[in-house]
Amino acid sequence: MAKIGRVNHLKVVNILDFGAFLDGGRLEDILMPKRFVPEDCKVGDELKVFVYLDSDDVPIATTLRPKAQVGEFACLKVMDTNRVGAFLDWNMPKELLVPFSEQKERMVKDQFYVVYVYQEQQSYRIVASSKISKFFSNEPHNYTNGQQVPLMICDRTDIGHTVLVDNKYLAVLFDQDIDQPIRMGMKFDGYIKRVRPDQKLDVCLKKPGFDKQEMKGLGGEIMQRLKAEGGFLPFNDRSDPVTVKREFSVSKRVFKMAIGGLYKERLIRIEDDGIHLL
Repeated sequence: MAKIGRVNHLKVVNILDFGAFLDGGRLEDILMPKRFVPEDCKVGDELKVFVYLDSDDVPIATTLRPKAQVGEFACLKVMDTNRVGAFLDWNMPKELLVPFSEQKERMVKDQFYVVYVYQEQQSYRIVASSKISKFFSNEPHNYTNGQQVPLMICDRTDIGHTVLVDNKYLAVLFDQDIDQPIRMGMKFDGYIKRVRPDQKLDVCLKKPGFDKQEMKGLGGEIMQRLKAEGGFLPFNDRSDPVTVKREFSVSKRVFKMAIGGLYKERLIRIEDDGIHLL
């Protein structure tokens, strides 16, 4: 049976002047308007289509692909607002409604928001919600430290960003683990940095574990800066992580290990005011 709000593989059962009808199972035959019907289409062909509801809540098939299907999260632009709610561009002829009751904050035209796309149980309408936290999975997971996972940036926090893992679970990406420009809705592969005792997740952009080559390069940079600055730099293992990130473009953990390596080689000494060249 065809699923509304999802991509389906449906068989052509009839072709008329205004379009083709596809076998929707219990949804009966579903119209694909003529502008979407392939030129060489014939009865019996199986087509990959997306099924949505038009303004009269009638199922319609299209070869267009939405920016998000039912059951998925996406970052979408508000095209308009009215007394009903906000309407988002999701690459469909009919814009996606976010009712006022499903807005975390009042949405503004031309702004982008991370939303969850779902189908209402009573009306069967496809709508979206920016109250995304209630759609995160509470099911147990089996992630391990260092595992590669798909991520999507959701929101800014005081310590970093909230991130969606595998389109299911909430995680935290700390500022100290960000070494590239990111934006809300951005998708990329990252890594599980830590599975906490309460099963909550911390993630990072690079594979956890210290890169010896990175430490060697940073150690050389620190030595060069020490020599250029007369043998002293006002940074040590107690420096603020934000300052370390700004000055050396690495996390504080990487910086501490680099100066620790220089200290063991007796190239520097670490004092309360900073590091000194020996």
